[in-house]
Amino acid sequence: MVDYHGANNQSLYSAGEQQTYMEQENDWDRDLLLDPAWEKQQRKTFTAWCNSHLRKAGTQIENIEEDFRDGLKLMLLLEVISGERLPKPERGKMRVHKINNVNKALDFIASKGVKLVSIGAEEIVDGNAKMTLGMIWTIILRFAIQDISVEETSAKEGLLLWCQRKTAPYKNVNVQNFHISWKDGLAFNALIHRHRPELIDYDKLRKDDPVTNLNNAFEVAERYLDIPKMLDAEDIVGTLRPDEKAIMTYVSCFYHAFSGAQKAETAANRICKVLAVNQENEHLMEDYEKLASDLLEWIRRTIPWLENRAPEKTMTEMQQKLEDFRDYRRVHKPPKVQEKCQLEINFNTLQTKLRLSNRPAFMPSEGRMVSDINGAWHKLEGAEKGYEEWLLNEIRRLERLDHLAEKFRQKAAIHESWTDGKETMLTQKDYETATLSEIKALLKKHEAFESDLAAHQDRVEQIAAIAQELNELDYYDSPSVNARCQKICEQWDALGSLTQNRRESLERTEKQLESIDELYLEYAKRAAPFNNWMEGAMEDLQDMFIVHNIEEIQGLITAHDQFKSTLPEANKEREAIQAIQAEVQKIAQYNGIKLAGNNPYTTITPQSIDKKWEKVQQLVPQRDQALQEELARQQSNDHLRRQFANQANMIGPWIQNKMEEIGRISIEMNGTLEDQLTHLRQYEQSIIEYKPNIDQLEGDHQLIQEALIFDNKYTSYTMEHLRVGWEQLLTTIARTINEIENQILTRDAKGISQEQLHEYRTSFNHFDKDHSGVLQAEEFKACLISLGYDVENNKQKRTGIMDSDDFRALLISTGNSLGDAEFARIMGIVDPNNSGAVTFQAFIDFMSRETTDTDTADQVIASFKILAGDKNYITAEELRRELPPDQAEYCIARMAPYTGPDAVPGALDYMSFSTALYGESDL
Repeated sequence: MVDYHGANNQSLYSAGEQQTYMEQENDWDRDLLLDPAWEKQQRKTFTAWCNSHLRKAGTQIENIEEDFRDGLKLMLLLEVISGERLPKPERGKMRVHKINNVNKALDFIASKGVKLVSIGAEEIVDGNAKMTLGMIWTIILRFAIQDISVEETSAKEGLLLWCQRKTAPYKNVNVQNFHISWKDGLAFNALIHRHRPELIDYDKLRKDDPVTNLNNAFEVAERYLDIPKMLDAEDIVGTLRPDEKAIMTYVSCFYHAFSGAQKAETAANRICKVLAVNQENEHLMEDYEKLASDLLEWIRRTIPWLENRAPEKTMTEMQQKLEDFRDYRRVHKPPKVQEKCQLEINFNTLQTKLRLSNRPAFMPSEGRMVSDINGAWHKLEGAEKGYEEWLLNEIRRLERLDHLAEKFRQKAAIHESWTDGKETMLTQKDYETATLSEIKALLKKHEAFESDLAAHQDRVEQIAAIAQELNELDYYDSPSVNARCQKICEQWDALGSLTQNRRESLERTEKQLESIDELYLEYAKRAAPFNNWMEGAMEDLQDMFIVHNIEEIQGLITAHDQFKSTLPEANKEREAIQAIQAEVQKIAQYNGIKLAGNNPYTTITPQSIDKKWEKVQQLVPQRDQALQEELARQQSNDHLRRQFANQANMIGPWIQNKMEEIGRISIEMNGTLEDQLTHLRQYEQSIIEYKPNIDQLEGDHQLIQEALIFDNKYTSYTMEHLRVGWEQLLTTIARTINEIENQILTRDAKGISQEQLHEYRTSFNHFDKDHSGVLQAEEFKACLISLGYDVENNKQKRTGIMDSDDFRALLISTGNSLGDAEFARIMGIVDPNNSGAVTFQAFIDFMSRETTDTDTADQVIASFKILAGDKNYITAEELRRELPPDQAEYCIARMAPYTGPDAVPGALDYMSFSTALYGESDL
């Protein structure tokens, strides 16, 4: 006879999974079964367990090792718990009859996959208590515990996980085993309260009163749950560590009592999973709507600002507009470019998640589609296009206007200074009382004035021409310019009229006058034009100039050099004029004539001529300096042009090369998707690290604009062109990364192997002849056929890859009628917008959808039906009892009232809710 306590592990367990489970308990099983307290607990528990089944047959046992000795009640117990008939027992009272009956029971146990080692019929017939307890424990394991399964764990581990999950919300309960975790009785009470909260007031239980807690749980279980009392509270509390087999046996009765609730929990878990997916998707939809609304609002506010071409009045205001535009390009727009790119990525990711969870595609609210955002962005870039050029042209126009306005004021001031007092002089009646010589002098003086007047005609015409040009260029202060010009012209006309009147008066008197000093007249005639020449020279030497390149300033320098070459001849003229005045003095002195003041024919004195000549001499080197300074500025501008061009000519090809490399990377298949993703992110980082070169070029571009440089012959790249290229580069690499992420998401969710993805990519690239990243309809059909997809019968069959020539031949041989209706259905799935092109993401989505199962609306409806107790409706109370609070309220808020013939107040329609989750087509 074998000692049950000493060899318990080998004697009780079966092969397979049960054997593996039992081997884990060797350490405590060998030692602690020797404890008499454990044996007492097992006797009571196993006896109660057996009676809970035997009473169904109208009998029971009193002494576990005595009442099973003849094998009759043992066979009856096995029939009740298995639902099967055993061989007919032998009714004799002899030992051989009892042994035969026990062997029939043991054979039945062995037929259920339980291998009994060292337990024989003789030990049971002889009343060996330890062997009998071991046999009953084996039966409990096989028929009450082995089939328990919770989240891929079974038997003891499954039962323990079930207890942990059920008692997790309760304070002072921490189930880690089947012995000391149950000593205070709170775990038993928590199990009952979780499933039948109306039976126990859990909050009134105290951890320091374990006997009361245990008795409360045992009494409630026996009275309301039909679970017989299998343990004594005092035995559990008085034992260092309660018997694990006894606790497990008792707890398994709770598990089976609540098995209906377990089925409801499984249904609730499925619903929770579906609702969690839906809640996450709705959150992503809300994020998309908000981000789209914010971006569209920003575009809506920005476009009118960019379309506003109302010019400002001053250079300062226009330069501020240019600075505002620079801030927009450098500071405000780049984050919006990223937001737009992120929005597209979020949209694609959301659609992928919806497809993977078998949900309807997300349709943004009206006006917030990706196409709407792209359209608005296109309008923004259309409004932006040319705005900077308009600003620079306006600044150039205002610069020209300021130059013309200053030139107008300068010439007007000179003219007004000259005309000051001329009307008074022309209207005086001095000739009425003058002598003959004085009359002749007055006439000569008037002739000199007329000559001077004629010389000023060009200046008046220049003033009028400048005023006209200012009007044509829409100068902001044109009214004051026009008023001043009008006044000058009217005054000029008046001077002309007064001059004519005075000449007529003097000529009428001339017949009475005879003598005039020819020398004075000659002096006046030569001094007036020479004086005008000097005034013109001074005006030209002080004239403002504006140039835009080296050639223009060199032209001004050449003209100035030519002017300087005329100065020696002008000096000779000055000396000749001064000689005339000297001759007058000589003649008067020689003839003893007392001259009456200055030359009567002119106000131009020799002193004024010398003074103006000295002024001309001073202005010449000043003009030299100004021209040289401008030459230096233009040389500096040319350096800025070259500096910008050198950088732009490197960055432009670099961006183009990177764009081409990204295109190649997107169609290559080097390594796993994770390898490709890592490579792309490293590639993205290398692009981002290139940003300082763009920033440096922006700085060079700003220097060029601040220097008012409007052209650059050293490069064909503009800053605007490079900005757009840089933004496209960032957007393209981000989109490519997102495509790989979505492929990983699809692969993991659909269980697609790396080899399948490689085959899909190889086929896709093979038929993407132009490397455009998309397949046209006929290319896509050829790709499906190459993968073994029977377009006629909607199924796959491996045939190997077919090249395009083979495909054309196949089309010709079949009359080009390969499953038109079926192919049209497939195109409707992969190309819902009827663009005629299929992306790789849409392609793998379709291929994975054809071979992968997902949760369906029917499954969700079935789960709700379980929670509702097979009713066609569910109540809010049932939802709150079976689901977590947030998901219960989520369902209640969205479920419509149930209106069926069996409706009751507060009934909710879970069928239409499930339909809404997946769309009508799924049902």
